[in-house]
Amino acid sequence: MGIVSFQRNNFFSHSPTLTHTDKRVLSGVVCVGLWLIVENDIELFLNMCLKLTRSKLLITDMTMPEFVAGLKESRTIFLPFGSTEEHGQHLPLDTDTMQVYATVKSVALMRKVFVAPPVHYGICRSTSEHPGTVSISSDTFRALVRDLVRSYYSQGLRNFILISGHAGKTHIGALVEVGEEMLKEFPDIRLAVINEYDFCYRAGHEIVEVEGDSHAGEVETARIQYLFPDLVKGSSPREFPDFPDYILVRNKRAYWSGGVWGDPSFASPEKGAKLCQLSAEALAEFVAKFETFSER
Repeated sequence: MGIVSFQRNNFFSHSPTLTHTDKRVLSGVVCVGLWLIVENDIELFLNMCLKLTRSKLLITDMTMPEFVAGLKESRTIFLPFGSTEEHGQHLPLDTDTMQVYATVKSVALMRKVFVAPPVHYGICRSTSEHPGTVSISSDTFRALVRDLVRSYYSQGLRNFILISGHAGKTHIGALVEVGEEMLKEFPDIRLAVINEYDFCYRAGHEIVEVEGDSHAGEVETARIQYLFPDLVKGSSPREFPDFPDYILVRNKRAYWSGGVWGDPSFASPEKGAKLCQLSAEALAEFVAKFETFSER
């Protein structure tokens, strides 16, 4: 029910006035939906609801003519970055990518903005020794980001939001570094770099209970419980890493054995739904400001 209500609210709150054709289509959908519920085929009904609320500017779904038409509606694009990285004993390795991609797709229902396919790999330093973490080098990552921005620019995009579900400082720093390069290379480009976890944490700080929560803890567990409940495998113990100040270490698992930074026991699907909604709404507001931003 949470998924339906969240998607439904986005769809009806942010859709333009319905045309006569739209109303006829929706009437048919309602009839089919009621029949599916009566037939107890809830899964098919949910899939139908989700398809109704998909943005028309998801690049994974677009054809060539649709891309050209989309440029008449928007020159703004989200480039979502994630990671393939351990998230404790209970969350999937793709957690960072799942969260950020779900968020930007929700924003695309509220604002006309392109959404690029997510990048599932990033720079993972602190978790590099944990099973399942697959990291790429800083040089490789920066080169990839440069190529993506340059290519999308050549296709007509001008407002770039590099948004990462992976919050590693080295990873975010690489995005900022490339962003600065692109500002010098293209005089008419707008560019922002967003740590989506930090963005979500700020938007939902009033409902986050664990101080210092970060990785695979309260926030991320709650969001995955809501977005992909079938992929949450129980929980993990409360944990905070104890890396020495200023000193780099080789055996990182000796200072962070379980791969959790926070307390997953404070998570719930209801909290996850609220966090997802707050993050998406705050990000939509940011897009509106970003698209009209003018430097001094």
